Amino acid sequence: MCAASIALAISMDTNCIRIALGTILLILPCLPFLSIAEVIYPPLELFSISCGSSTNFTLDGRNWIGDNNSKLLSESQGSVAAPPNTPTAIQGPYTYARLSHSQFTYSFSLKAGPKFVRLFFYSASYQSFYRTKAYFSVTAGPYTLLRDFDASLNAAADDDPGQPDILFREYCINLEDGQKQLNITFIPSKTAQHPYSYAFINGIEIVSMPPFLYYTNPDDYDGVPQTVGTLSQYHIENSSALETIYRLNVAGKDITGSEDTGMLRTWKADDNYLTTQSTTSVDFGRITKLSFNMTQNYTAPDEVYRTVRNMGTNGSMNMRFNLTWQLPVDSGFTYLLRLHFCELDPFVLQAGDLMFVIYIADQLVTNRADVLLWTDNQKGVPVVRDYVVLIPGNRKKLNLSLKIHPHPLRRFEDAQLNALELFKINDSTGNLAGPNPDPPLQTPKAPVENSKKKSSDTTRTLAAVAGAVSGVVLVSLIVAFFLIKRKKNVAIDKCSNQKDGSSHGDGSSSLPTNLCRHFSIEEIRAATNNFDELFIVGTGGFGNVYKGYIEDSSTPVAIKRLKPGSRQGVDEFVTEIEMLSQLRHLNLVSLLGYCYESNEMILVYEFMDHGALRDHLYDTDNPSLSWKQRLHICIGVARGLNYLHTGVKHMIIHRDVKSTNILLDAKWAAKVSDFGLSRIGPTGISMTHVNTGVKGSIGYLDPEYYKRLRLTEKSDVYSFGVVLLEVLSGRQPLLHWEEKQRISLVKWAKHCCEKGTLSKIMDAELKGQIAPVCLRKFGDVALSCLFEDGTQRPSMKDVVGMLELVLQLQDSAANDGVMESGRDYEDSEDVFGSSHSSVHVSDYSKSTGLSTTSEGDRSYGSKESFVLISNDVFSEIKDPKGR
Repeated sequence: MCAASIALAISMDTNCIRIALGTILLILPCLPFLSIAEVIYPPLELFSISCGSSTNFTLDGRNWIGDNNSKLLSESQGSVAAPPNTPTAIQGPYTYARLSHSQFTYSFSLKAGPKFVRLFFYSASYQSFYRTKAYFSVTAGPYTLLRDFDASLNAAADDDPGQPDILFREYCINLEDGQKQLNITFIPSKTAQHPYSYAFINGIEIVSMPPFLYYTNPDDYDGVPQTVGTLSQYHIENSSALETIYRLNVAGKDITGSEDTGMLRTWKADDNYLTTQSTTSVDFGRITKLSFNMTQNYTAPDEVYRTVRNMGTNGSMNMRFNLTWQLPVDSGFTYLLRLHFCELDPFVLQAGDLMFVIYIADQLVTNRADVLLWTDNQKGVPVVRDYVVLIPGNRKKLNLSLKIHPHPLRRFEDAQLNALELFKINDSTGNLAGPNPDPPLQTPKAPVENSKKKSSDTTRTLAAVAGAVSGVVLVSLIVAFFLIKRKKNVAIDKCSNQKDGSSHGDGSSSLPTNLCRHFSIEEIRAATNNFDELFIVGTGGFGNVYKGYIEDSSTPVAIKRLKPGSRQGVDEFVTEIEMLSQLRHLNLVSLLGYCYESNEMILVYEFMDHGALRDHLYDTDNPSLSWKQRLHICIGVARGLNYLHTGVKHMIIHRDVKSTNILLDAKWAAKVSDFGLSRIGPTGISMTHVNTGVKGSIGYLDPEYYKRLRLTEKSDVYSFGVVLLEVLSGRQPLLHWEEKQRISLVKWAKHCCEKGTLSKIMDAELKGQIAPVCLRKFGDVALSCLFEDGTQRPSMKDVVGMLELVLQLQDSAANDGVMESGRDYEDSEDVFGSSHSSVHVSDYSKSTGLSTTSEGDRSYGSKESFVLISNDVFSEIKDPKGR
């Protein structure tokens, strides 16, 4: 009976499988390989074609049929069937390929409806078809699936070590009523660079799917995807084609095609895309029987819904970080993101117990995600949420981020996700093809002996070094204004002449070897164990960042290796060296040296052991910083900014002061980094500002700057005031899920000052550590930096003096035993006065007798506020430089 059924299926449609519903029901009892899932969707049509082969075989739920002598090849002039010169051990349709220097087409007779179209490639050489010359396009009906596809480049960029040189692509294509045939055409891309290109394919699979699995059901209003960043909905029309980019079983294992719900989909584990920590995955097994009354039972295998990744119910520390996935995608396309949820936790009893916030591409899509609310308080009910997001760009790779954060009004401080699927939607021309990846960096041939540093150091310091080097990725923007143009051009010309691989040791170049060390490529290779991947601690558009060791492996450094095609070319490389080599301050990240030979552009920076300040304030499991540590860090940052404003020949305005750009070394000394947005300040005697477009980070931007487009050093002062509030509160400048009054940290702090309750914004970790008088004065400093009128803000020199006073007050209070540890700060005297909606620097001046103000102004501080500050602290307020 079984053999007859199989023979019947094989005999249909000349050497390819086309299984009707009745046939599937007939052969399922004797073909358990089709699916071992609890629920099976029986596909009406299933083709699995082993291209170039004359033999049939069964594997992983598929009956593979050879295409030789079949009627599927409707156009195949000159096509060749050949085995690979280097066979692969990977099972599947990879023992033969169909290859041709001319166009060839497969034609499939199909019924109307949506189909999975899957393409299988093994990038290898076949007879005289050399691997590197495979360069072609693929169309399916009106859609372009691949365009100028370089198989060898894509295989080299693929990060799946378990399947080397295997490429897989999956698409969803709908055949409208009246369409009875789908043509899949392979077209060699003949260009001047690729005159001998050819096209090839190892396997093709077509599987019918339910009509509204991914396409929008016009009768289901609730199932229409939400457009991220808007209140509108996005219909996935039947005329659309989709490409599967990711199908991830979150916190679970890989799920093979035979474990899917009959459609032979593969679900991968999410570990490679999760960028934040989470608890060990929870597997609820068979605790609760799943009930598919909110979605179809074939939507995903049961195992997807029985494993969940969450943050763990470990208390308030969970509010300090997100669950974050980073998904590389082609920019310039629209994407459908499907999130799968199922509540099985026995401790979550009713709606409202566990709520969380979801961000997609850093845009809020819901601030009250609640699985039990979605399922009417039903446990074990799978539910999906669909979102459509546009990733703008020019087709280059970007990361699409998914972030899930606990809701503050919740019983459990947790967030959760079971699975996700991401699909690219075709553009207006029917195109789904993205660009080829960049060529890989050339790997040096001779490995260098390991420096014997433990690889665990690399893991421990990932955030530290990645943060440290990010501070100089775009620093060339400063230098274009800082250097004399003639000198810079001479340097560029001379460096360009070094492209032959020679060194700069002859001294002919203007690169400042007297201020900045020149490393040979051999020294760099020795420092990084020949660019060993174990030494990589960060990556970006510029290339990889390595933790290296110099001086006989005694000194750790951060080594940034610019990759070919990086936005930082020779020009930026040279000017970055010239500028950074002239900036030297204890509180600025230092450039130690560079390497420019053998076509390598490499920069070497000091190593920052403790990473970014932000990583010690919130969204982290790092131990909390003490109040004294925070004060010392703030003073260090203020000194670094004051140096930029007053300690160099031309004032430098940083323009992106924030907690992620403040780095901490091994001794917790603070150093300012990331000069990518910096500008030279006003240079003429009569100039008071720089007219420029708005750049910076939301939450830190000087309102005067973004309203009037006038940039001054006081814009840095404003941003630093926001950092001071971050340090005091241990929270982000903007929290969109907070109640309206608390969304903006600055507005909340000002509101609390009006009420005399600044302690309400204080980090709970600091309770009992701050003397009340110190808290008052620290608040004075922060709010003086945040005046709307930039001329009323203190200079960074003034800020340094005021913060040093705050530290003195803290030390004095500690020595006098008046810390009032454990006391509620609301019970002490008002931190500030009341009845004021804004703070004015003139108020501080009046209380110290430095200047007079208009009648009616009152101070938030008491008369003794700044009695310890010398008369020159407010020197700029006395003489505001003509502003």
